[in-house]
Amino acid sequence: MITVENLSKRYGELRAVDRISFEVQKGELFGFLGPNGAGKTTSISMISGLLKPNEGAVRVAEYDVWENPKQAKQLMGLVPQDLALYEEFSAMENLLFWGGLYGVSRSKLKKNIHEILERVGLAGRAKEPVSRFSGGMKRRLNLAIGLIHEPKIILLDEPTVGIDPQARNNILDIIREIAREGRTILFTTHHLEEAEKLCDRIAIMDHGRILQIGSVNELARVVGDKDIITIRGRFSAAQINECLSECPIAFINLEDNLVKLNIKEENGFGIASLVTRLTQYKITIEDLSLQKPTLESVFLKLTGRELRD
Repeated sequence: MITVENLSKRYGELRAVDRISFEVQKGELFGFLGPNGAGKTTSISMISGLLKPNEGAVRVAEYDVWENPKQAKQLMGLVPQDLALYEEFSAMENLLFWGGLYGVSRSKLKKNIHEILERVGLAGRAKEPVSRFSGGMKRRLNLAIGLIHEPKIILLDEPTVGIDPQARNNILDIIREIAREGRTILFTTHHLEEAEKLCDRIAIMDHGRILQIGSVNELARVVGDKDIITIRGRFSAAQINECLSECPIAFINLEDNLVKLNIKEENGFGIASLVTRLTQYKITIEDLSLQKPTLESVFLKLTGRELRD
């Protein structure tokens, strides 16, 4: 349903998006995962037709977004990161306005509005000014606006940003329901758990580039299938590097007071051997834990840093 080829956007010397290519299949929930500033919003703005790329192409179904913008945009519903609401209007008036821009008939709009407000839990507040809404309610209305014309493809740019955990879970539940209907969803987030729980496939993005694409299980293979050992203590990265330079291990993350690694288990080298080696180098261990590969460990491996707000 969505095909992106060598898409790029430059601002002077800065490459906000650097020749990205990917496809989203019909009915797929595809996620962009990356920190703020990774290029996710710029990418989704170009895919939706709001921002013209310096190079590359975007096709939605059979339509090129720039050669056939009307047909392409009619298929898409965009839920932007910045709230697209008129606060002096009621929820119903906002939906009437935006639905009218999409050319939905008045009779069809009234039916759609009732159904959508029920879906997002705002049916009882339909006639209240949006200025009285909480942050979570505004986010749900923002989502409803993107659905008002019944699009086949939904673009969600950080739809849960800036709201409390309960409100965030409400929106994620609504997105799951929409996905189960078979609609195609492109979803951007900087929350690992959102990507893990929601997405069929995930593109890990950083510094304007896509580093890896796959399902959670496919991405986990980037760090192998062995347990990840996390060690916290009082040491420098240089000390750990010197201590373990000749050992059969692979660093996932290495910094002062924290190291994450895999043991290759060659020549009988295991956790006991690792602890013995660290003790010989007088490295203080305060905590040692094991876990299976996760999306967080994949992100660390690919970018060398944790995913933070």
